[in-house]
Amino acid sequence: MGSNTNLPPKPWIETPLIRSTALSREAGCNIFLKLENLQPSGSFKSRAVGNLMSKAIARHGPSHPIHFYCSSGGNAGLACATAAISLQRPATIVVPLSTSPLMISKLRTLGADVKQVGNHWSEADTYMREELIGGDKDGVYVPPFDHVDVWEGNGTLVDEVERQMCGYGGYDAIVASVGGGGLFAGIMAGLSKHGRLEGGGLKGVKVMAVETEGAHSLALSLEKGELSRLGAITSIATSLGATQVANQAFEWAKRKEVTSCIFSDAEAAMGAVYFADDERIVVEAACGVSLASAYNDTLRTVLFPDVSDEEFSKLNVVIVVCGGSNITLDMLEKYKQEYAKDERVVQKFHSRRLASETL
Repeated sequence: MGSNTNLPPKPWIETPLIRSTALSREAGCNIFLKLENLQPSGSFKSRAVGNLMSKAIARHGPSHPIHFYCSSGGNAGLACATAAISLQRPATIVVPLSTSPLMISKLRTLGADVKQVGNHWSEADTYMREELIGGDKDGVYVPPFDHVDVWEGNGTLVDEVERQMCGYGGYDAIVASVGGGGLFAGIMAGLSKHGRLEGGGLKGVKVMAVETEGAHSLALSLEKGELSRLGAITSIATSLGATQVANQAFEWAKRKEVTSCIFSDAEAAMGAVYFADDERIVVEAACGVSLASAYNDTLRTVLFPDVSDEEFSKLNVVIVVCGGSNITLDMLEKYKQEYAKDERVVQKFHSRRLASETL
């Protein structure tokens, strides 16, 4: 494959996986961090979108003048714009009106044509498909989460985890944030490919699918027993802002290996704040919600409620640090001021943390 110069470059990288001493201490088991924040675009979306874009160029031929169109709450658009640079193609990103000026500035810095339309992602997506792509014979639609090439790209994360965790005796669970479900669907497909789901023949792996209140479209669908749509996104984790998940994600979520969890905005925000303190890594709330699982005892009480404390201490849990670029140090400080004393944080987060808060 490396000798075929007609293939487009791969616009994502293999990311490190490290054991976190701090989060392992907080959780009471071995926490490993899959650092997707180190992708070229700052999030796992580089895998998903990058794989789709590379395949589009391969299908059309390297000389075809493709123009990529992506609808996004931010991170998928950044991945598209970043990949477009390495693939030497133009990109138009359509974002909802709720997208932050910070994110729009980053998109434009990358040279993308940015348009703001609609109150949430689905409205921006409808406008893009109906008003923009139809008038461009060279236009290629880049969906942020609902496409087989997106899931395949995200599935490469599991390929890497399989290799990287060999020296640690394997892994028992993966924790990942869910927005539209592209990352989750890719992880599930990857686990199935490697025989890690029931009937696969290898050691089974549990999956915690985490959402914030107000962006919990997967949990809503599971509760209702059918693919369902939120009326609006009310969470601060706007990167999780899909009012309805991909149907494939919903189907995967029905499996016994999957546990759906909803955390508050406060938990998501403080997960990002504490993670910055512990690991000197800055991520947005959409990522902080997964990291919160290491701080609020959920791994112990929800994911592994039936094992002894001694057994739990030996388990290996991989948390996908999905990244995200809609964050600044100033935003983290504001999160700390607003959420550190939130009742749900006070009730759930560890006493050592609460004692350290001197706001």
